[in-house]
Amino acid sequence: MLRGAEQWLWSYLTRERHSGRISPGQPLHACIAVCDHFEPLHHTDKAGALRAIGDWQAAWPELVKSHPDSGGRGPRHTFFFPVEQYDADLLAPVASLCAQTGSEVEIHLHHDNDTEASVTKLLLDGVRDLASHGLLTRGSDGRPRYAFIHGNWALDNSRPDGRWCGVSNELSVLKRTGCYADLTMPSAPDPCQTRTINSVYYAREDGCAKSHNTGVVVEAGKTAPLREKDDHLLLIQGPLGLNWGRRKWGLLPRLENGDLTGANPPTAARARLWLELCPRVKNGAPWVFIKLHTHAGIPKNYRALLGKAAQQFYQGLAEMARSTPGFHYHFVTARELVNLVHAAEDGQTGSPSDWLDYRYSKPPVLA
Repeated sequence: MLRGAEQWLWSYLTRERHSGRISPGQPLHACIAVCDHFEPLHHTDKAGALRAIGDWQAAWPELVKSHPDSGGRGPRHTFFFPVEQYDADLLAPVASLCAQTGSEVEIHLHHDNDTEASVTKLLLDGVRDLASHGLLTRGSDGRPRYAFIHGNWALDNSRPDGRWCGVSNELSVLKRTGCYADLTMPSAPDPCQTRTINSVYYAREDGCAKSHNTGVVVEAGKTAPLREKDDHLLLIQGPLGLNWGRRKWGLLPRLENGDLTGANPPTAARARLWLELCPRVKNGAPWVFIKLHTHAGIPKNYRALLGKAAQQFYQGLAEMARSTPGFHYHFVTARELVNLVHAAEDGQTGSPSDWLDYRYSKPPVLA
């Protein structure tokens, strides 16, 4: 039995299935965002972290240049930087890499046993530090805004043992400090996994732990008012389900949770499963929101994302587009993915390429 499946398996078995039909008359646009829990100091020192960033600087620009998507843009990467580990010497070269390649940086935070006041300070300090490098989008009031991934998966104090958070009204804290979307889920097989899966939805902060366990699915023409509410936060989840094409002991299906690792890199076969699992805006444009995650500050993972496995993945996507009339794929950042969700929610159609900056504009470093 899959560990932790009691959290989500029933939702998976009873979920609404997406149509697999694709044709010029029924096009499908795959919007692919790789959201990196980027921790270059993981099990190393500053020198090791700088080497990892240097490897990204050496390999990533060429990959971006060599593998255009259906709109002619190269791959995009979103570095969710752990703000509790802020070091200007580490972030400056990442900001430079983003300016060169169109990638972006957002906020990642590990914390434990905090209060509303202490986590508010951690977040505001992180926003200030990243914004000082020209990172993060700006709101109409000029304040920086950010997308978020919670360290150790423990968003809104969701661990059963209470570790790695401590703040049971965290969704409201995030919204108040400038967060426009959370992209933490899925966390399976971790016990922080929500009952809601494969969804884009608004969770309402109720003052209790794991307020995001359920919510209101984003729907075209209906849910836009919720995005302005202080106690509602948009969540974009990655794929979660069973992969029968990759079996354990040749018998049991393995977990598909959108994690990109050295042992399980992105492949065209996984991409076909993502098209089935990943959410769309209800009654909206035929855009599939594929939110993937990785820990690509770690060499064993980024070697796959910067090497042969990545090249084969991009080539596989290109072949899918050539051989499947009506299939289009688009590399996007986390910010752009959020913009596309809101565009579909507001009834916009056509190519996602037209709506990448719909509500949240490019950060100054990219402007």
